[in-house]
Amino acid sequence: MNDFSQRTVALIGAEGYQKLKNSVILLVGTGGVGGYAAEFLVRAGVGDITVVDGDDVEPSNLNRQIIATADTVGMPKVEALKSRLLSINSGLKITALKRRFCSGNADEIFSREFDFVVDAIDSVKDKVSLISAAKSRGVPIVSAMGAGNRYDIPSFTVKDIYSTSGDGLARVMRKKLREAGVDSLPCVCAQSAPVAADGVIGSISYYPAVCAGVIAAYVINKLLCNTKAKKFRIFSVTESTLI
Repeated sequence: MNDFSQRTVALIGAEGYQKLKNSVILLVGTGGVGGYAAEFLVRAGVGDITVVDGDDVEPSNLNRQIIATADTVGMPKVEALKSRLLSINSGLKITALKRRFCSGNADEIFSREFDFVVDAIDSVKDKVSLISAAKSRGVPIVSAMGAGNRYDIPSFTVKDIYSTSGDGLARVMRKKLREAGVDSLPCVCAQSAPVAADGVIGSISYYPAVCAGVIAAYVINKLLCNTKAKKFRIFSVTESTLI
């Protein structure tokens, strides 16, 4: 056993760790939430990940995005994330696609099979396209809702999109998903109300990271639920239909 996996195997067992190592994840959106979520998944042992994002690292990302440093400003976000993740696990299988996910490239991106999809996209239109693409293919997906305009002690929960309240992004998504014929979606949403910000969506260092941690916990627990590691599950959601 190598040092990288030792502490994780001690917690979830060899079978559980092998399950994560063999899992194939699609993560779309590598900014504040997505970058942290990708790192948490890889550090936990996920062995194959495809990351998709069309943006470059900008100076305004430095306050909250794990991939943003003085050295990565100007780089494609997916390339900055790929380099970082390989520096953590050199044996990681990673595909980095510098493009904005949309309905027009869904077939190309879903040309391989995935065990789970993480939606960390900001755009409502593209979120709906990704969710619809995953749902139509029967691939489990979890979606991030709003993490901006908050600086209190973070508290996030996982619930069905149609059970959410007090989240502006979730409100818009409920309407769009109904129109798209999507009848359920596990999402991660903040339990506090946003505050007003001046002109732009405000953000702070720790909020996206906590949201990402809940997303990663949900994905990992779902992947492990059919292994002997099930006895180690510490994460539950309020919506029993999502278990």
